[in-house]
Amino acid sequence: MHFKRTETHAAWDRTLPPLAVITPGEEFTVDTADASAGQLTAASVSADVPGLDFTQVNPVTGPFAIEGARPGDALVIDILDVSVASWGWTANIPGFGLLAEDFPDPHLRVSSIADGRAELLPGVFVPVVPMIGTIGVAPPEPGPHPMVPPSRWGGNMDIRHVGPGARLVLPVGVEGALLSLGDAHAAMGDGEVAGTGVETESTVRLRVTVLQDAAPVTPIVETDARTQRTGAALATTGVGPDLMAAAVEATRALVGEISRRTGLPAEDAYLLASVAADLKISEVVDMPNWVVSAHLALSYFD
Repeated sequence: MHFKRTETHAAWDRTLPPLAVITPGEEFTVDTADASAGQLTAASVSADVPGLDFTQVNPVTGPFAIEGARPGDALVIDILDVSVASWGWTANIPGFGLLAEDFPDPHLRVSSIADGRAELLPGVFVPVVPMIGTIGVAPPEPGPHPMVPPSRWGGNMDIRHVGPGARLVLPVGVEGALLSLGDAHAAMGDGEVAGTGVETESTVRLRVTVLQDAAPVTPIVETDARTQRTGAALATTGVGPDLMAAAVEATRALVGEISRRTGLPAEDAYLLASVAADLKISEVVDMPNWVVSAHLALSYFD
């Protein structure tokens, strides 16, 4: 079965009618819309960003009822393949992102995607590592619930490793689970610090199974080697008693270092960090201060 991206919704709600009933073990294919729901196009410019209608963002295709899934069960989702479109967008949206205070103005970059690379800036390529930003099941509480914040039931988790070969395990909250997915990225850094990756349309092939009475407390991901990134990197740090403040400090330092070493404007350095750098909690045992580090491959400084 193949489901088109025209069959989407923009809120979580247990009362939504399913597009189809999926038999456990059956493979099916889902087309997903980009995170702007088509409001941004390959011809868009920075001035178009403030006009985004946030009631439409992060649309997901679905829901799909999974035969036999009951509250308290575990829904096991195997991501078999993710293919992405030939272009994507990355934006700084005013008021959104980790460094929103530093970057109050809209900024947009449209990437061309080909041969396993996305050209974020002229001559600056990031490897395409497709992932699904938003995937979840219907919450048992009466809705509708907003699409953007994640929850125990999944949703807009933006876990970079939920891509080809990965397995995601979600708790089932309602009869049939009501699985939906969307918000694919051609590339994204851990933390997605500017609030966007290389946002794009996608086609996802997946398979679901049900484990009775095995619901995890929170979502669980088994990663695949295809979603990993390795290589020499520069890491800036944030140190202090508050992990969020440390994350801001590490990211701000990385943006500054990118600009200093490459000459890129700070706005573009910020977008590059969002799609290619990884935020990591490096230390949480040496109280009262913790360490967050922001890693970017040294190849971007060549």
